Amino acid sequence: MPHDAEQLPAALRRERIIALIAASGFVRVAELSREFGVSEVTVRSDLDAIEREHPIDRVHGGAVMRGSTVRREEPFEAALASAAEEKRRIGVAAAALVTSGSSILLDVGTTPAAVAAALLERDELDDVVVVTNSLTTALALEPAIPRFTVVVTGGTLRPLQHSLVAPYASQLLDELHVDLAFLGGTGVHPERGVTNVNLAETELKRRMLLAADRAVIVADASKLGVVDLGRIGRIEEFDVLVTSPGGPDGRDGLDGLAERGLEVVVA
Repeated sequence: MPHDAEQLPAALRRERIIALIAASGFVRVAELSREFGVSEVTVRSDLDAIEREHPIDRVHGGAVMRGSTVRREEPFEAALASAAEEKRRIGVAAAALVTSGSSILLDVGTTPAAVAAALLERDELDDVVVVTNSLTTALALEPAIPRFTVVVTGGTLRPLQHSLVAPYASQLLDELHVDLAFLGGTGVHPERGVTNVNLAETELKRRMLLAADRAVIVADASKLGVVDLGRIGRIEEFDVLVTSPGGPDGRDGLDGLAERGLEVVVA
């Protein structure tokens, strides 16, 4: 959305809200308020007006497309229990790519958090700079100081993932150039690229991708073949995928990713 979104006439703002609901199946009042620069009272009024003429249903905190079966973003704590062992193995394999003296970006989410946990266990690592927009990851890495330098991007706190997002989260990233970026996402698809269900975090993930020499996708097999709302980047913009065995497309899905030049590591 444009930075002057608060200047949008109500009719145009509602059209864009309808487009967001149609694309993702679900919107939250608080996120629409931030996205358009209007109050939550105004957003609720918009949703009430839209509901009278379009097939949406108001739900607590937002609205859904009527009859939608779209996946919704899980809170960080709820997602921890999902594929926990797979994520641990992915974390170990991804952390093995880091060497002493490296600078890295660590994304938000439970799989990047598994990378952080694996880095913490590598006592031989030294002089590593870790930049993250995840408060959970920053606190988890605190015991590694001073071997690690932990830098938090700043920005606006998004409670669902304990992440820092716009406004102000991208200013530091514009000034950085790192060796490796470890990025999570909710979808990895050969043609549609790496995607994410939340737009605010997608924007930061894209900035991280552009700030790194090499980019690593960390995603368990359930994300393979999935396409979600916001695109982080094309498969060709990434260097490595670290994932787990299985997935809906089996080996064929991984081969499709490898054919686009992506190195695939199955943990």
